[in-house]
Amino acid sequence: MRIKPDADQARLYLAGFLRSLSVGMTGVLLAIYLSSIGWSVQRAGALVTLGLAGNAAATLATSLLANRVGRRRALVALGLLSSLGVLALAMTRRPGFLLLAAFFGMVNGLGRDRGPAYALEQALLPETTTPERRTYLLAWYGMTLDAGLALGSLLAGLPFFLREHWGWPPALAYQAIWLFSAALSLAGGLLCGTLSSRVETNGERDPGRQSRRVSATSRSRIAKLAALTGMDSLGGGFLTSALVSYWFFRRFGIGEEWLGPLFFGARVANAGSHLVAAWLARRIGLVNTMVFTHIPSSLFLLAVPFAPNAGWAAAMFLAREALVEMDVPTRQSYILAVVRPEERAFASGMTTLTRNVAYALAPAGAGYAMSGLALASPLFLGAGTKIAYDLLLYFSFRRVKPPEEHSRR
Repeated sequence: MRIKPDADQARLYLAGFLRSLSVGMTGVLLAIYLSSIGWSVQRAGALVTLGLAGNAAATLATSLLANRVGRRRALVALGLLSSLGVLALAMTRRPGFLLLAAFFGMVNGLGRDRGPAYALEQALLPETTTPERRTYLLAWYGMTLDAGLALGSLLAGLPFFLREHWGWPPALAYQAIWLFSAALSLAGGLLCGTLSSRVETNGERDPGRQSRRVSATSRSRIAKLAALTGMDSLGGGFLTSALVSYWFFRRFGIGEEWLGPLFFGARVANAGSHLVAAWLARRIGLVNTMVFTHIPSSLFLLAVPFAPNAGWAAAMFLAREALVEMDVPTRQSYILAVVRPEERAFASGMTTLTRNVAYALAPAGAGYAMSGLALASPLFLGAGTKIAYDLLLYFSFRRVKPPEEHSRR
């Protein structure tokens, strides 16, 4: 089922695509770049954590203020701040300044677009379609973002190309990439400023007041889902692209010229899986699709550290990536389906907030674990946490059906 986007949906898709291009490049290159200027993996992990903490703080602020200041203005401001954060990487090497810029500029070393703009956009999209098409609409949106992440990961090989083929100094090659990444973030934010006024007038009021009007049933569901998705993101925080690419770099000596294509392949696998997930959800249900695709992805991840060579490690990693994102459109659709329409912005904001807080907690610990315990520690910690999340999600929500699944019974 193909969803033809209207003008506002198309603008949101394109803005998300541009933002994801920037995130894809940053996720692959960030830790390697910081290592090239003399940073330890612990300090690099701390910067990733601060960037994700900034994402969490901005998500909270967006949830509370976006309706008051205007959603278009909020999206433009988020694009500007993200652009300034990446721009700092091109302009200075001073640790203190870069750490501050990572927080306030929401520098994303996660390698996935899960920030405040993403939360606001996904709350808007379901209002433009029917319940039966909601999952497909979000799947196309997710596929668009993952396409941006894929191309951004491929573009992460540009510093190698500029050094080896054009003879650029390493510092200048990286500086060019950060400037390009900053421009993409800014362009995505400015594009959101061209959205029509209808995105401001969907009947929702100030979220601070709205949160007090959330029904008891929805409040309980949102709290449980927020806690569970936070647990999932804690596992994902151990597996940021910055640290996983660093693991491949240290374990097998793979440089940007191969890491870029590897993460490009991973994001292509992610993107294609969104539509498969939407198709599968119509047949077995949203919760079953989330759980029964996510657990095998973690098992593939557990196999990566035992791979005898880079080829097998890459194959296991790509198999994992072909499954791991199938819970994304289904989870988004499920969260927005089991609450009332007027509660969706609050539900999306709160679940994204707990995800971003959890993402922020893990990378610094992962950096220390990589240096103090074992290089593959984040892979084991991430996979184990995600499997526990899947089991808890299934037994907590297997009987809570979205409206379209009730209509098929």
